[in-house]
Amino acid sequence: MPIGVVVPLLLLPFLAIFVYAAWHEYRRFRKEGRSTYGLTYDPESNTTFVGAIPDSGDSYDPGDYDPENTGSEDGPDGAWADDTDKDHNEQDNRR
Repeated sequence: MPIGVVVPLLLLPFLAIFVYAAWHEYRRFRKEGRSTYGLTYDPESNTTFVGAIPDSGDSYDPGDYDPENTGSEDGPDGAWADDTDKDHNEQDNRR
């Protein structure tokens, strides 16, 4: 195949995805108006994702995260839970 045919065929899927994303965002803009995007934290799944930030909300700033003060590893009395015998990197290889 000539190079003049191969290059457009390789770029066509990327162009289609870009055009679809731009069309989708334009439709959202017409319906909802201007939006601010940023990193949002979901405490239920303990994950972050990029999404629209509501006007009343703040974005998640990774610089504010303190892994020593998450509170998720506290024991029942508020002290650190003793899980030193646990290997958190161990994989379950049962078959």
